[in-house]
Order: sequence, then structure tokens, then C-alpha cells
Amino acid sequence: SSQQQLDTHIYIHKREMATDSDEIAIKKRRFLDFLDDDAQHGEYEDRLQKMIDKDRVRLIVNMNHLRAFRDGQLATSLLQSPFDEVVALQQAVKESVDRLDADYSKKKNNLFFVGFEGSFGSHHVTPRGLTSRLLGKLVCIEGIVSKCSLVHPKVVRSVHYCPATEQSTERSYRDATSIDGLPTFGFYPKTDDQGNALVTEYGLSVYKNHQTLSIQEMPERAPTGQLPRSIDVILDDDLVDSAKPGDRVQVFGIYRPLPSKSQGGTSGVFKTVLLANHVHILSKEALMPPITDLDIRNILKIARGKTSPFELLARSLAPSIYGNEQIKQGILCLLLGGEEKNLRRGGHIRGDINVLMVGDPSCGKSQMLRFVQNTAPHCITTTGRGSSGVGLTAAVTSDAESGERRLEAGAMVLADRGIVCIDEFDKMTDSTRSILHEVMEQQTVSIAKAGIIASLNARTSILAAANPNESRWNPNLSIVENIQLPPTLLSRFDLIYLILDAPDRAKDRRLARHMVSLYYENAERPAQQENIMSRETLAEYISYAREHVTPELSEDAARELVQAYVDMRKLGNNRKTITATPRQLESLVRLAESYAKMRFSPSVTREDVVKAVDLMKAAIRQTATDPRTGLIDLDLITTGQSMAARNQILDLARAVSEYLTKKRIKNTTLNTLLADMRKSSDTAISPEDLRAALEQLRNDEFLTVQRGSVPNPTIRVVAATVVAGADLPDNNNNADD
Repeated sequence: SSQQQLDTHIYIHKREMATDSDEIAIKKRRFLDFLDDDAQHGEYEDRLQKMIDKDRVRLIVNMNHLRAFRDGQLATSLLQSPFDEVVALQQAVKESVDRLDADYSKKKNNLFFVGFEGSFGSHHVTPRGLTSRLLGKLVCIEGIVSKCSLVHPKVVRSVHYCPATEQSTERSYRDATSIDGLPTFGFYPKTDDQGNALVTEYGLSVYKNHQTLSIQEMPERAPTGQLPRSIDVILDDDLVDSAKPGDRVQVFGIYRPLPSKSQGGTSGVFKTVLLANHVHILSKEALMPPITDLDIRNILKIARGKTSPFELLARSLAPSIYGNEQIKQGILCLLLGGEEKNLRRGGHIRGDINVLMVGDPSCGKSQMLRFVQNTAPHCITTTGRGSSGVGLTAAVTSDAESGERRLEAGAMVLADRGIVCIDEFDKMTDSTRSILHEVMEQQTVSIAKAGIIASLNARTSILAAANPNESRWNPNLSIVENIQLPPTLLSRFDLIYLILDAPDRAKDRRLARHMVSLYYENAERPAQQENIMSRETLAEYISYAREHVTPELSEDAARELVQAYVDMRKLGNNRKTITATPRQLESLVRLAESYAKMRFSPSVTREDVVKAVDLMKAAIRQTATDPRTGLIDLDLITTGQSMAARNQILDLARAVSEYLTKKRIKNTTLNTLLADMRKSSDTAISPEDLRAALEQLRNDEFLTVQRGSVPNPTIRVVAATVVAGADLPDNNNNADD
């Protein structure tokens, strides 16, 4: 009968559960022996005690220790069939904690977990390597957190009270992500067996924290031309909020398929997730490419050789591009970077160097970006036209299955501790560029959208390339007028270089020979082109220097920095123009530290500061020279207008006010006033200068100008009949101090 068949199934199920319990008990005894093993010198007893002292519930077990225990069978069993093994190990941890501190075990409701670390061999993969052979196995994956869900409570056991019968019932819940038993039915009880209504006792019910991450393959490790793969990771209990978008992590857990939620048949394709038991944030050392002892000896030999390592490194940077030595030196400083400083009083000074290249087309700017992308250990490339604000910072998206909000990291966050290369920087929209202000100085990305308020790290260097507004550089215009970028953004670049295509017969011949030599092996090559480092060696040199060299300022270097800053302030020939700001001083410190890293020196010397000053002066001399006066004026970069231009506008405003007052003119038009001023002035007056002068007078409430985009606006004088411009600064007394 059907009742007999049901009784038979129940009997078999109980026998199987009893058998499983016996096997888990045997495995638990073996894990207890491992935790108490004298060969570990009390290693795990100390770890358990530290876990108790720090009020934690997860013990981290090293797989290498498990391999060294007896015949190593425990490690093999954990990797191949982790479900029962993890349950047995957690029971062994619970029993060990009971022996050490029974009160603590009772306080934590006897709930303790285990995580793993160490070498996983062939089970250590990226999201691309998670294939069917690893289903149901314990694995370790490396990647970058691209999405992060909110933390939600997940019911473990519910308690229900029936007012009619005055009795309470309990119900436990397990789903496909649980490892301690078969999944239970998903319905939530609302009535008992007699149909009486049940009331949930939320205070007596038990919940656990639940969060979902998306781990994406690291961009630099993804095969060329293929999209990075990703995998969803389930975090429960104490593991929630252990990583945020942009973090590079190692996640240890069980790779498991989830059944399809669709009713009826199935296509045979299942969704897979990783049930995490430990999340490890990768340090800078783990992100560096592997370097052997032989590589280290070669690197140290280059650093201590007769040839200056700086000259050799600069020559090896993008060797296919002819010339541009100063620019290559600046990019080399960017690759090495300075030292980040967190001051004891709460201040933060960035150590990353930002470089902008501006110039004519076909000068190799994009090729330099490509070389940096292939050389830097961690680099993300994007373009100005193809970037959006949320694509660079972070976006709040909705999960397709649950509908909940998720935070998805953008390029700047994914490139944390790396470099972002931006081509066609001038073609970015204003809204996109405005986001870079915070990234380039505070090195964070603040998000306040869709109810999510967060601050993500974006500690990255920016290497950007831009073309002039008219495709060719106009020497009669300033850099702000040439590329139409806001001065507040330009001032955040440590080095700004101009790359101009100027006709020169001798230079053109050398350039042509160099380019032909790239195609024709028998062509004559310059001798210095043969003595360069390979790109792989250059990448290893930069990685080793960034990681193992942390130079500090010496007294001589500090004095030289102070004197250099004072001298740079005098570059404007004492005509009250600003030629250096505190930002330039911070840039000098970062550049000097990068020079010390090239030499593997523990301290920054005076010679490092001198080289940094020369590099800074060369960049300033190119980009901050006023085309009207030929003098260096950093206001061109910081405000977009030189001191000479401002003085000229103020003088014109005074002349206009005096003219209108003298002629007793109350109403006029822009074109009429422009014609009158040109007749009475010996200098050329442009409509743009006159509009700027009128804006100055309007701010001083001397006159009003018709609003709107009117070609010939009306001007109305509103001030009393006094000498106008009395409150304007007098620019005729520009005597040197």
C-alpha cells in the first residue's frame, strides 16, 4: 500500500541520515586531532584564542597545514567533497571552543564557521577558469568586485504562535546555498494543521545576514579582445560587507550550481554561484606580476650600473616613438609615483602623479598611452567621447532577479592603486569632466543616488591625451583657449606637456630615418636605440621599485625644495604674476620621490630635487607662457586668464567708464561703443575684450547690459555723475617690489 511505501522511504531516509551522522562524527574526530596536533606547535589553539579575544566566530584554516597533517587526506577530501568536510570541521571548531571558553560558545549560540587560505593548486582560478570540473569543489578565485548588493536579513528559523490553541511552533529554513542539510520547502506557514491562524514571533525568530557580490575577472588578465567573465558570490553571517566595489580580492568557497526556478522542464543549463567562506583583500604585493630571484638580480644590476638608470628607463619607454625625451621622463615618473601620506592630524596627501599631453595630431600621444597600458601592472584605458559620468565613477543598478539596488563600480574605482589612460580628453562632456575633480585631488568617488550614499576609493594616476580645439595648436592663444578645458581641472595635473609638429629639416630627417628603421631591418639605427630594456624587464623594474622602495625626504632635499619653490615664484620677472602655487610644491615632492625610486634609494637627495625642478620648469615653460607678453604666468592654468590679460581688461573698463562719464552718455549699443573706443584708443580692442570690460563695470553697478544672446545689446549707464571706476584697482603702478 501507499502507507507502507511511505514508511519504507522514511526508514531508508533515517538510515541514511544515521550513516551520514556516523561519517561526520569520524571526520570530526580527525579534525579535532588536527586542531590539537603537537606538530603545529599550538598554532590553531592560538588562532582559536585570538578568535575569542576579537569576538569573532570564524576560524581560518591553512590548506598547507592540512596537507602536512599525517597523509594529507584531509586536504584532498576538503578540495574534492567539501560539504560534509566543512560541516565536520565546524563541529570540531565548536567543540574546541567549548573546551577553551564554554561561556563564549554559549554566548554565540554554538554557531562557529571556518574559512580557508593557502595554496589551492589547480583549484586556484579566475572566474574564466570556473568550468564544470570544479562543480561541488572547494576553489579559490581572484578578481575584482564589480557589483555589491545591500545586506538583507535571511530567515533561518521562524517561531509562530497560535492564539486559538496557545501553542508555539518552529520551522527551519534551508535553501540551495546551505551546506548543512537538504533544502526545505519554501512556503512560510500562516496556519496550523487545523487551519488556525499563526502569528510570527519576530523577536524569537533567528535571522542571518545575506549579501551578494559579483566578482569580475581582472581587466589586465582577460584575454585580448574578450570581455571579462564574472561570477556571483554569496556572503552570509560575518562575511557581509567584507569587500566593496573596486576591491581586488581572493574568495575561497564552494562552487555550486543552483536549480532553475522555472516550473516544468529544464534546459539543462543551471546558474552557478560561489558559496564563500573567506574573503581576502589583495595587497599591492599580490597585484604585482611574479618576479623571480634572477629578475631581482638583473633589476639591482641595472639600478647600480654605470649608466644612469633614469636615462636607460626613459629611453626604453615607448622606443618606437622618436624624441619627446622630457615627456617620456614625466610618464616614467607617473609609472613610479610618489609616496602617499596620511598625516597624524587627519590630512591626506596623494602620491599619484597626473600627466596631460596636449598637441598636434600624429605626434604619438595615443601610442604612448598604449605602451603605458601594456607596461603598467594595473591599467584601465578609456576615451573621452566613449566615457560617461557613471561609467567612470559608479552606477546604481537594479538586479534582474531580485529587483534590489546594487552599486556597480566604474573605471576610476576599478583602477584603484593603478593608472587610468584617457584618450581624446578634450572631447569629454562637461558633466563627465566635473566628476574628475574629486578623483584627481581627494582620490575618492562620492555617490549619493537612489538612496545609496557611499564613498569609494579611486587612488589612481591619470594619464590623459588631448587635441587642440582647432586640431592644430594656435601659439597666439593660451592653453585654456586652445583645448577648452576648465582651469580648475588643468591645475590638478602635475605635468602638462605640449607636443607640437613644427617643421624642421634636420629633425624631420632624423624622424624619417627612425620610422623607416622600424620597417626595414637593414636601415641605420641610432646607437642608443640598441641599448634599451625590453618591455617585460621595464615592467618588472617599475613594479619592484613601486613596491619595495619607500624614500623619505632628507634635510638637504627639504632645503632644496624650499629654495626651488621660492625661485620658481620669481620666474615671472617680479611683475606680480604667479609662476608657482602650493600644488606645484606638492608635485615637486612627488617627482623627487619618483626619482629616488628609480635609483632604489631609501632617501630623497638634493640631486633628485634638482631633476624634479628641471622637469617641472620645462613643463611650465611650455604651457604657462603668456602669448601676449612671453612671460610665465601660472594664472593661465589656474584661472584661465593671465595677469596681463586681466590688467588689460581693467584698464579698458576704466577707459570706458571715463569716456561715458565725460560724454554724458546714458544709453548706447555695443557696436557703437566699440567703434567710439577704437577711435579714441591707440591699441586694438576686440569685441570679446569690450564685453569683458562691460561685465566688470556691470559688477560695479556702473551700467547695465541687455541680457540674452543679442548681437548688439543695449548699454544703459545707471551710476551717478562721478568719475566711474574709482573702485577698480589701479594697474598703472606696476612697479617691481
